[in-house]
Amino acid sequence: MLKPFLLLSAVILFVIAPAPTVTLASGAFPQDASPAAKVSPATREKAKKLYAIDCAACHGDNGSGKTDLATSMNVILGDWTDPKTLAAKTDQELFSAIRKGNGDKMPAEDAGRAKDEEVWALVAHIRNFSKNQPAAPAAPAAPADAAPATPAPGN
Repeated sequence: MLKPFLLLSAVILFVIAPAPTVTLASGAFPQDASPAAKVSPATREKAKKLYAIDCAACHGDNGSGKTDLATSMNVILGDWTDPKTLAAKTDQELFSAIRKGNGDKMPAEDAGRAKDEEVWALVAHIRNFSKNQPAAPAAPAAPADAAPATPAPGN
């Protein structure tokens, strides 16, 4: 019973949310900007609230990606608490994914709902999920002097 309620709530949120049509020119996103640029504490707080409203239903309050809504939508999301998950993604790629969305499963964060500075603060917020998390241990290497495994007779 909870899953349909969560799905319905998310759909209603996106339907009633103000979504003015804004056409952004190509290259409208700053190419060299990143969350490392000065973002005011007020903007960081607004980004946290924006995440809680627009992102947490699917991505989880802590960014783990393990939510009932994501499961019910048959979506497998990355675990942002794992430092390796976003290691290959640039801040610009994350910014673009948030701003433009990802197909019909992830709606775009329209410029009417969040200014660019707030989206950059969202990127920083997402990156913070993996801060102070221990890196996964490396797989143990086989000893150099270990003999190779021999196949069983008859194989």
